[in-house]
Amino acid sequence: MLQQCPSLEFIIDGTERRINRPKDKEDQKQYYSGKKKAHTVKNNVISHRRGKVMFLSNTYEGKKHDKAICDEEDYQFPPKSKLWKDTGFQGYEPKEVTTFQPKKKPRNGELTEAEKQRNRELSSERVEIEHQIGGIKRCKIVVDKFRNRMAHYVDDVMETACGLHNFRLSYRQLAPA
Repeated sequence: MLQQCPSLEFIIDGTERRINRPKDKEDQKQYYSGKKKAHTVKNNVISHRRGKVMFLSNTYEGKKHDKAICDEEDYQFPPKSKLWKDTGFQGYEPKEVTTFQPKKKPRNGELTEAEKQRNRELSSERVEIEHQIGGIKRCKIVVDKFRNRMAHYVDDVMETACGLHNFRLSYRQLAPA
C-alpha cells in the first residue's frame, strides 16, 4: 500500500486509546501503559504529507513501544522517500529512506541552540500528523474509554475512525470555497 503513494513523503506516529482494565493479571501487565498511567491499546498511523492516513497498524497492547510495532510490522516504504518521525522511533531506519527525527536531550546534558532550532523546525513539519490523529479522534468512541469486549472490535473502531477522517478530507477538497 505505501509503495503506491505519490508524494513519497510520510509522517509516522503512535497513538494510545484507553480500555477497561483486563481481568486477567497477565493481560493487566501487558495493557498497562506507564506513559498514560492507564490500561491502553496502541496503533501506529502513517500518513503522507498534506494528505490522508495511508496506513494503520494492527492494534497492540499499551505496553508495546512505537518502534517495536514498526519492527514487528516491517513497513516497506518506496525507495528515496522521506519519513518524519518523533523520538519514539529512535533507531528505526527503513532501507533507502531519508528520515527526519528530533534530537533527544542527552542524559545530564543540554542541547545546543542550533539543535533546539532544528528540533523546532522538525516539530513544525511533524505537527501535521498530530492534527490528523486529532481528526481521527473526532469520533468519540476512539477518545473515551473503550468498554466493548468483542474480539477485534477495538481494531474495527479505529479503522472506521480513520476512514471517516479520510472521507472528511476528501469531502473538504471537493466542496466549493
